[in-house]
Amino acid sequence: MWPSSRNSSQPQTTRQEKKSISGSFRAENLIPGVVIGFIIGMILDLSQQVKSPVKRSRLLSSKVQKQSSVPGNGKDQELKMVLVVRQDLKMRTGKIASQCAHAATGMYAELMQSDRYLLRRWEENGQPKIVVACKNQQEMNKITEAAESVGLPTFVVADAGRTEVAAGSRTVLAVGPGPKELVDSITGRLALL
Repeated sequence: MWPSSRNSSQPQTTRQEKKSISGSFRAENLIPGVVIGFIIGMILDLSQQVKSPVKRSRLLSSKVQKQSSVPGNGKDQELKMVLVVRQDLKMRTGKIASQCAHAATGMYAELMQSDRYLLRRWEENGQPKIVVACKNQQEMNKITEAAESVGLPTFVVADAGRTEVAAGSRTVLAVGPGPKELVDSITGRLALL
């Protein structure tokens, strides 16, 4: 008649197990866990950036590195980017703005992969950007070659051809970020847009 002690203790254990499992999956436990995981991930990511600033040698020649290796590891040196827009394409103002945005974000994405140290220094300088004009594709090619020959990073935007210009047209060249004096030695003669 009396239930055996084995049967009566089993349902209690099951209830206790269910309480402990359901207690660990509460929203108030989830949010702090996600925040802590995010913070740990950021710390690990930042530690990788600090450990590998050597990759900048891929984009900056020894000539540039000598200039940027002033006390403070070049942090006091002013950096800038110049966006060179082709005038022969006769792009409207909105198209030029869009193509310049493509050039700046394209360069940013490349530097995120290849040279975060340079990118961080440029960000600390306020990310200065200047927009200038060149006559045509030939002049843009010469500027690209000159910039690359001194170790400055470059990025050329090739248009998709959906609106004003033909597909594949090279519309804007981003030069830098790099030391202001070095960038000016390549693009300083070009007229502001």
